[in-house]
This record gives sequence, structure tokens and C-alpha cells, in this order.
Amino acid sequence: MFLLRVMLPDRPGSLGAVATALGEAHADINAVEIIEKGAGHVIDDFMLTLPPDARPEALITACAGLADVEVMWVSSYPDNWGLTADTDVLEDMVAEPDRAEHVLLHAAPVVFHATWAVLVERSGAVVEATALAPPEAVFDHAHLGDLRTPHVATLPTAWIPNWGEHTVAVTPFRGSEHSILLGRPGPEFRQSELVRLRHLAMLSDLRLPAP
Repeated sequence: MFLLRVMLPDRPGSLGAVATALGEAHADINAVEIIEKGAGHVIDDFMLTLPPDARPEALITACAGLADVEVMWVSSYPDNWGLTADTDVLEDMVAEPDRAEHVLLHAAPVVFHATWAVLVERSGAVVEATALAPPEAVFDHAHLGDLRTPHVATLPTAWIPNWGEHTVAVTPFRGSEHSILLGRPGPEFRQSELVRLRHLAMLSDLRLPAP
């Protein structure tokens, strides 16, 4: 399974042209998700598979011949991960309000195509829980920025021994001393992704009235 992030023109036929080019590269598209719409462009994530003898570079080559199409990122993706909507995660958070932060923590890597997620106690950047990240991870305030404010940051090479550069999205939970951090070695998180993450974190203390 591969995840391909593409910026394409926001005009009729663009998505079909990309899908056709990927098909000619023998890619089997499993799902497409719109990440962001901007002034004249759309950013889409394609989850797809390739034959065993094909290389991911073929995906870049397939898109290279399309006008105004830019491949932003291509990487392997866990086979057992699919598309999970924000609404699905919110429903799970509401169903377990006392565990809402941990529900989001473990769902976020799938929802936002991240490599890891960490729950941090803000006052000392103390790691409270992790999802896919090493439990011994130590995070330096100097690289994280203000944990009280939603933002995107870059973690430099060797910020954790033997780890390369990562981009990270940070947002606080409402009514809590915790913040959630999402990281990946791929492209910087888009503003639209940060807004979605912040929205879910702000609803972490949502309680439905008793029937």
C-alpha cells in the first residue's frame, strides 16, 4: 500500500486525468481523500497498491506528464490502515468521554496519515502516552514551540537518536493540561489538517445530555 499526495488544478477532469495516469502505471486506487481546496487547486491523497515488480517512482513519473499536477509526497502505508472520517472519531470520543483524549491519540495517525502521535502534559512537555512513537521519546520545548497554541513545526534530524527530520502538528485539548502531537517524515501538515485536528481536540470534553 502506498499513500500519494498530489496537488492538481481545481477544474473538471483533473482528478480523472490523474487517476487514468496512475492506472497506466498499473496502480490500483483503493481510496481518494480531499485534503485541501485552495485558490485554483486541490490537494488529494490517493491510497493505492502497485504490483510487486513496480516501484513507487512510477507514480511520480505517471503524474509528471500532466499539466499543473505536482506530486507532493509518496510513501509506503500500512496495509491494514484505511480511511477514517473525523466524524467516526468524534463518535468514538463521545461514546467514551472519559477516554476521549486517548481515543483521538490512537485514531489520529490513521485519520491524518501520520507516523506517530503523542499525548503531552504541557507544563513540562512530559509524555503521557504514545501511539506508534517510542515510549522513551523525549521532546525538547525548543523544537516544539508553544504547546498551548495550535501550530506546525519541524523537528530536525536527530531530535530523537536515530530519527530523521519530522514535521509535527501540535494542538491543545480544551479543558485539559494536555496537548496532542502528530508527526511524520513526509510533507508539512497543511493548515486544513491542523484545523481539523484542533476541532477534534476542542471537542474532547464534549458530553451529551442524558436521555
